[in-house]
Amino acid sequence: MSCFPCSGSSGKAGEDAAALSPSPRPSAAKPAPDRSNSRSSSSVRRGGSIPHGPAKIFTFRELAIATKNFRKDCLLGEGGFGRVYKGHMENGQVIAVKQLDRNGFQGNREFLVEVLMLSLLHHPNLVRLIGYCADGDQRLLVYEYMLLGSLENHLHDRPPDREPLDWNARMRIAVGAAKGLEYLHDKANPPVIYRDFKPSNILLSEDYYPKLSDFGLAKLGPVGENTHVSTRVMGTSESH
Repeated sequence: MSCFPCSGSSGKAGEDAAALSPSPRPSAAKPAPDRSNSRSSSSVRRGGSIPHGPAKIFTFRELAIATKNFRKDCLLGEGGFGRVYKGHMENGQVIAVKQLDRNGFQGNREFLVEVLMLSLLHHPNLVRLIGYCADGDQRLLVYEYMLLGSLENHLHDRPPDREPLDWNARMRIAVGAAKGLEYLHDKANPPVIYRDFKPSNILLSEDYYPKLSDFGLAKLGPVGENTHVSTRVMGTSESH
């Protein structure tokens, strides 16, 4: 896979990358990056720079093969930023591939924020980013595949053969989602304000284990005595 196009500066997204730490203890040593799965890259067009981290870099060809050239029968869902496809890697690993809208500036912005967030934040109740692709104008994110889909699929428009969630499953989902939020708001340093908490962004693995996804709208929270909350989305150079 090619590196990111070198047509933009890192801007404030780079500042966010420097400020954000996955550990609540500033003195904790950072693990060395996995050189086998990552390499240096330049800034994302009109967005900023992607920090070095364990996320793997994929070529567009690899992901096209994994999703059968993004065939309709591999489509898992569609949202405001793009489409999500189910894919199979050559080693048998099942993945979810989010292909962002190539024509949307917001898509580029969300790509940068998603990679930044999920490369630095790690918790059992956050979806795991496996890697990403930035070939030419293509922007794709590769996640672990969540077998049971989103919580929304189990609450609304259920097919006749799908049973409603029982009480134990609902409580497991509620507690797990709350733990993910607690990590973002109280344990990450600096804290991260999720801002997109809804059933479609709570993904479920086996046994209805929940994980939060989609960090494109997240913001940095206040630190120490500073009670100000950033008015801009992580990774952007604009105020909203």
